[in-house]
Amino acid sequence: MANIRIIRRRIRSVRSVAKITRAMEMIATSKMRKAQERGLQGRPYAEKLHQVIADLVALPDTGKALHPLLQVRPVSKIAVVHITPDRGLCGGLHSNLNRKTGSFILEQKVPTSMIVVGSKGRDYMRRYRCDIRAEFTHLGDRPNLIDTLPISRIIIDDYTNAIVDRVYLVYADFVSTMVQRPVVHQVLPVEPAVIPASENVDYLYEPGAVGVLSALLPRFVEMEVFHAILESIASEQSARMVAMRNATDSANDLIDELTLMHNKARQEMITKELLEITGAAAALS
Repeated sequence: MANIRIIRRRIRSVRSVAKITRAMEMIATSKMRKAQERGLQGRPYAEKLHQVIADLVALPDTGKALHPLLQVRPVSKIAVVHITPDRGLCGGLHSNLNRKTGSFILEQKVPTSMIVVGSKGRDYMRRYRCDIRAEFTHLGDRPNLIDTLPISRIIIDDYTNAIVDRVYLVYADFVSTMVQRPVVHQVLPVEPAVIPASENVDYLYEPGAVGVLSALLPRFVEMEVFHAILESIASEQSARMVAMRNATDSANDLIDELTLMHNKARQEMITKELLEITGAAAALS
């Protein structure tokens, strides 16, 4: 009888967990769709801005005075913007990102400073005593561009003042609902896109090509950081949705197994009682 009570208690607890994970899956699905829309909407703007910068750099006037964000220097120190979730329950996403950044740092032959975005990455880098330049946590599920400007300002100032010679972004690239790929992307110095000859059009820029380029380059870096954070949020919600769905399925499978065990234990108890009654009746006769 004690075994049946324990099994019933376990079934109730697992059902409660299944309800929680199912609710979390539905919430993550709703947030994922919104984050995915924001991330996809920003891609055409970033691509077009990259193309405009490439066109400006190709002009003879801008080539004479190279902007500081375009200058390539010998590498003596690099900076890594490590973007991870603030919360867990999203499968192995943050572990994959931490491993990606850790292996990238180990491959470098120069000192590396970290700008961590997200609690999971911050805790990982603190544990291994990395050089943390700045920390940004709790940006929320729907950050605006203004919320990410301090991150962009740090890397722009550090690169302009020659404190670092390369800046990389490490984030989860949203490929699909089931696939989120950790990537390492160089953001500084800015590498202009290669424009095919057929698309190379001679535009007229006002007030001038140099002025337009100087205004666009910081905006481009800001958009790169903002877009990486949007991609990471979409990846986080997708990974959490899949993880909660798997947890719900596992809980339901466990409920089926426990129900079968309960029925077997109950049947054994009934059979035992019948045998006892039959034996007692036989003894009386």
